[in-house]
Amino acid sequence: MIYCLNPSCEKPQNPDGAHFCQSCGMELIPQLRNRYRIIQPLGGGGFGRTFLAEDEDKLNEDCVVKQLAPQVQGTSALHKATELFQEEARRLQQLGEHRQIPTLYAYFRDDNYLYLVQQFIQGQTLREELRQQGLFGEEKIWELLHELLPVLKFVHEHQVIHRDIKPENLIRRFSEDGRKDLVLIDFGVAKQLTVTSLDHTGTVIGSYGYAPMEQMKHGSAYPASDLFSLGVTCFHLLTGIHPSGLYMEHGYGWVMNWRQFLKSPISPKLDQVLDKLLQKDIEPRYQSADEVLQDLHQKRQLEVIPPDMSATRSPSQLPSLSSVFPRFPTTVIQPSSQWKKSLLIGGLITLFGLGGLVSYWQLFGKTSVLTGHSGEVNSLAFNLKGTTLASGSDDKTIKIWNFNRRKEIRTLKGHKGIIYCVAISRNGQTLVSGSQDNTIKVWNLKTGQEIRTLKGHSGLINSVAISPDGEKIASGSYDNTIKVWNLKTGQEIRTFEGHTGAVLSVAMSPDNHKLASASADRTIKVWNLNTGKVILNLKGHEGDVNALAISPNGQLLVSGSDDKTVQVWDLNTGREIRTFEGYAADVSAIAFNPDGETIASGSDDGIVKILNLSTGQEITSFNAHTSEVFAVAFSPDGKTLVSGSKDKTIKIWPVP
Repeated sequence: MIYCLNPSCEKPQNPDGAHFCQSCGMELIPQLRNRYRIIQPLGGGGFGRTFLAEDEDKLNEDCVVKQLAPQVQGTSALHKATELFQEEARRLQQLGEHRQIPTLYAYFRDDNYLYLVQQFIQGQTLREELRQQGLFGEEKIWELLHELLPVLKFVHEHQVIHRDIKPENLIRRFSEDGRKDLVLIDFGVAKQLTVTSLDHTGTVIGSYGYAPMEQMKHGSAYPASDLFSLGVTCFHLLTGIHPSGLYMEHGYGWVMNWRQFLKSPISPKLDQVLDKLLQKDIEPRYQSADEVLQDLHQKRQLEVIPPDMSATRSPSQLPSLSSVFPRFPTTVIQPSSQWKKSLLIGGLITLFGLGGLVSYWQLFGKTSVLTGHSGEVNSLAFNLKGTTLASGSDDKTIKIWNFNRRKEIRTLKGHKGIIYCVAISRNGQTLVSGSQDNTIKVWNLKTGQEIRTLKGHSGLINSVAISPDGEKIASGSYDNTIKVWNLKTGQEIRTFEGHTGAVLSVAMSPDNHKLASASADRTIKVWNLNTGKVILNLKGHEGDVNALAISPNGQLLVSGSDDKTVQVWDLNTGREIRTFEGYAADVSAIAFNPDGETIASGSDDGIVKILNLSTGQEITSFNAHTSEVFAVAFSPDGKTLVSGSKDKTIKIWPVP
């Protein structure tokens, strides 16, 4: 396969021997500099895309190629992105002699794009380790500090501040000699510490929750700034709580009460070290990695926690729910013997921190997580009664769940690619699914039998919707079109053309007259469902529009975008009514509560929010998942919210 390096190409994979991309028409480059062959993408961000590649001059040794492909507009923003990319190359060249920092192999320009090539680190990030192995114990936190602090000392001695210490940027390398070094990666936002930088604030860059106040508010970065991020990283690994959610809810106030989120006790020694790392103000914080190391050597004596400390705390010892979630009243629960037994065997988690509200619900015998998919959960849909939930996944299957019992009923197989979307008809008899295999399948929901397959799109199907009257299906595709089908016969009725980018979401109005579509071209179109003519063309988002939902009364439209906002529109006039800001990542999922008064959103930072449409206020947010949230859905009674994620789980939340 030859990978197209055009950043805007929608289907970059091409067969060997091809000279031009079959999707975008750009000339293909089999090998960068006649040396580096792109194998597959590893990810991307605001400034660049990263690929796994082979170095032909090193016997096809794996390496990492990063391409500058900034998703920014304007000369100033592009200049800043280029500057940061060049700085990353300089930092890697300067620091790559350290065993725990990737080595820079090359930095060059090719076909108007900048590239850097660096050492490939074989292993898993600490975030992946957290997801697979569970919360870190105290001993692993001590090991992390002892492993990483010398690296930070080396970096800071070279007058560099990393500015983005977090579990995703720490890789546990698997070496042939059996060593498992901790490697610090991604110097893309690193800052050179100079006299000038000490006197002048710079660009505000960092990850919400991990970066300290001086960095996020003033653009200033010091060795103590990285140490704050190290403290937050330890906190995340100890508790499983994503700090971005705490930051969005409480600002930097949460660090003053970080102990209340611990799931199990830690020793006074570790408590003191973490508390000094997590100081909101820079002055009382550790000022250098060497200072922390000296403190560790003085304080670190392996202690055995007394049995009464290592045991699970009783309910009376737990902080009240209202102290952690002030919006919710605390109900005093008389623990039953069964509940106490569950605590002793670790069946329940504590009533605070990540998923604390859900744990509160678990006390009444309700499970909060549905597991079974072996891939990302991309889509969710309820039947009208709320008794059945359908989920579509990267594992190429659809699962049907008895929602009351929280049990899987059956698994539907038939698609040859990832399932991106599912929808259930109002009569509860039919399920529709769309896939990476460019097809739509219609299923009998009760029996699980496939009824028919709809073919016609030339790109993957990212969204499907069934009209309220149960007569039509709408499908949005990466071929930039929307197709409308007869649900009963499978016959294609009409194709809507007009978007210049992939169609990422479609929604139908309750009166069966309007169809809304969202696209990677950053626009929303409202169509006459019966004629195929555009009624409204809505512009306002500055990024891909990923998700749409229409209110139960058909008067409002809400949209979520890569520009980290949710916008509310008048579906009749196209007037923008309100914008919800404050998201730390792309908004990928949107749903209306059946009461029409609130909406739910899911974003790439793993957070689910519930928003009040009338007041424009955030009602609550859940630190829902350890990875991106791709789907949210309210139960028909509006009392329950479900979310699906890249972390392969479906989580269930009571609606306040």
